[in-house]
Amino acid sequence: MTEYLAEQQEKVSDCNMRARPDYQEQDPDELIEKLIGEYRSYRPNDDVSQIRDAYEVAKQAHRDQRRKSGAPYIIHPVSVAIILAELEMDKESIIAALLHDVVEDTDMTLDDVKDRFGEGVANLVDGVTKLTRISWEGGKEEMQAENLRKMFLAMSQDIRVILIKLADRTHNMRTLQFMSPEKQKEKAQETLDIYSPLASRLGISKLKVELDNLSLQYLEPEEYERIISEIDQKKTAREEYIAGIVDEVRGHIERAGIKAEVYGRVKHYFSIYKKMLTQHKSIDEIYDLFAVRIIVDTVQDCYAALGVIHELYTPIPGRFKDYIAMPKLNHYQSLHTTLIGKDGTPFEIQIRTAEMHRIAEYGIAAHWKYKEGGTAGISSDEEKLSWLRQILEWQKDMSDDGEFLSSIKTDLDLFSDNVYCFTPGGDIKVLPKGSTPVDFAYMIHSAVGNRMVGARVNDKLVTIDYELKNGDRIEIITSQNSRGPSRDWLGLAKSTQARNKINQWFRSQNKEDNIIRGKEAMENYCHSKGVDYSELTKPELVGKILRKYGFQDWDSVVAAVGHGGLKEGQIINKLIDEKTRAEKKVITDESVLAAVAENRQRGGSQKASGGIVVEGIDDMSFHMAKCCNPIPGDEIVGFVTRGRGISIHRTDCVNIINLPEIERARMLEAEWAVPEDHKETYVAQISIYANDRVGLLADISRIMAEQNVGIQALRTQTNKQGVVTIIIDFETSGVDEINRLMSKIRQIDHVVDIQRTTG
Repeated sequence: MTEYLAEQQEKVSDCNMRARPDYQEQDPDELIEKLIGEYRSYRPNDDVSQIRDAYEVAKQAHRDQRRKSGAPYIIHPVSVAIILAELEMDKESIIAALLHDVVEDTDMTLDDVKDRFGEGVANLVDGVTKLTRISWEGGKEEMQAENLRKMFLAMSQDIRVILIKLADRTHNMRTLQFMSPEKQKEKAQETLDIYSPLASRLGISKLKVELDNLSLQYLEPEEYERIISEIDQKKTAREEYIAGIVDEVRGHIERAGIKAEVYGRVKHYFSIYKKMLTQHKSIDEIYDLFAVRIIVDTVQDCYAALGVIHELYTPIPGRFKDYIAMPKLNHYQSLHTTLIGKDGTPFEIQIRTAEMHRIAEYGIAAHWKYKEGGTAGISSDEEKLSWLRQILEWQKDMSDDGEFLSSIKTDLDLFSDNVYCFTPGGDIKVLPKGSTPVDFAYMIHSAVGNRMVGARVNDKLVTIDYELKNGDRIEIITSQNSRGPSRDWLGLAKSTQARNKINQWFRSQNKEDNIIRGKEAMENYCHSKGVDYSELTKPELVGKILRKYGFQDWDSVVAAVGHGGLKEGQIINKLIDEKTRAEKKVITDESVLAAVAENRQRGGSQKASGGIVVEGIDDMSFHMAKCCNPIPGDEIVGFVTRGRGISIHRTDCVNIINLPEIERARMLEAEWAVPEDHKETYVAQISIYANDRVGLLADISRIMAEQNVGIQALRTQTNKQGVVTIIIDFETSGVDEINRLMSKIRQIDHVVDIQRTTG
């Protein structure tokens, strides 16, 4: 146990680090060795050749890409893989982490990943790619709900997808200083709203704590710095105080014959901030600013240690929590007690076993098992993901996006308290704080809730709006003559499960009337849009709506519109989109190449809307390749991609230069056809290398302004030798303008070199 704890404390001991390692200046080849070492620490006998192979593939795919910091892009996926290795994840997850951006950001396809690394890795990469494409920025309620549905669906198919995404977000938060202030706040709020609660729900406090602290750093920088400053002011005194308690506790525990590890820690910054905010207190008034943790071998030792502690110190009434007998919903287990020290200072002690500690830090990842034959999966304890299955069940019954969003927010709420109650048979039921007998009845079964006519709490009759308390024993009184729930119950119910089942009952009771109203509403909406309702309700179109919203049949969708759960425009507009999409001509690679050959014979060419003439192509989409960002004046070439139309590259693009001979048949001649009066602009990037000095940035900015060039982004990085790299993204009309700008900047004092680069 001692060896295990030493290893764990080294990994998670300081949850208040201002910046965890982001490896921005480390050589990627050294970083992969760190990853291999971390993986071998818990899988010493595994073959790591596939991990190395994945690294080489990712390194090659991202070879021309750099992060906002200016560091090679490959550092990001390797860092994500290291985070997963620190969670002791399986080999497929590590490989998928290394490759998680190749499909989204490079020319590598999912089939390429599958052919080289297997279907399991490809499915993980595909899942992470789909999550990456979800945008949370200022979305409407319908869009937000749809994005959450996509996220939970991906999680249900393989929970490792969200673990990779959490590791990805963690590393992005560690390097958030390279983003604009607006983007920093946006990403931090998104992390606090979505990813941190998910990490908590999965029980991974190791990531949850770091995501919380990093979010606070960017959302409330002044409060963050103030907390650090106030803690640091008394750091020495606090450390001495904790050390004294630790020594005292350790001595008493040892004399009681209990084998234990004892250590102290300051609570993490975000936890302190929340308590200051909700309790309207200063740091000095917070009860449990620091805690002592006792790790023992068995559950029996936990309670024995608790007895020793309560003999030694005076416990504060109402501040003891037994999460061993009644675990949290994420399966966290520990004994918590707040005590008064010898000098009157309160502090918290947490007592748990080594296994409980591992689960507290790693959550769902702690239950991961590596099966024979190289496949991975979670343990057979299905209860660990019961909450996720419950959310997926809600999706089938909740057509209203506002209701669904509210339910998810409640279920993921990190700071909501629970109440623990008992059935007459002694089974524990965990409900949200403020729950009533209505919530309890529906937690037993929907049939019990629907037939409830009253309740007894601790053998006494109570009204159904009675607020349940910890330890209450509840008996639900039912009757076959019950007329079902009242709509007033929706205001009494605090749990999502109860409200959902009550709504479900009302929908089923009035389904026929709802179907009639729903059909009339959709037909009227179609009439206003000038479309034929019968044309939109063909099986192939209706089937996609059923899958999207999780309904079993079309009547259920119509009924949902009838009772107001779905808007008629919401359904009809989606049907119109599906119909339009189905009618679009599907163009295959073969048909594109055939069209090229035919047009070559008659010497045809086609001008794209972007001012480009491409050999032999009619009615095809063009897009500028991100790997080289061509702009007017560059020599260009077209390339027929697989399933994504034609990409336009610079002829000196490394992807084109290194194109295999077998792929060169896909290359097409292309040239700019930009009129002199064109006003379209393009984004370009230059890298300036200079010996650092005061006023350098001001001189560069002045020239950009004189040349009437709009700067989109600017990043700097200075090495130990004093050489600064300045990367500037800006709008330009073409190569001639860039050359003029670069010529002017070259003349600035201390500038060593300047070159055009890509993002």
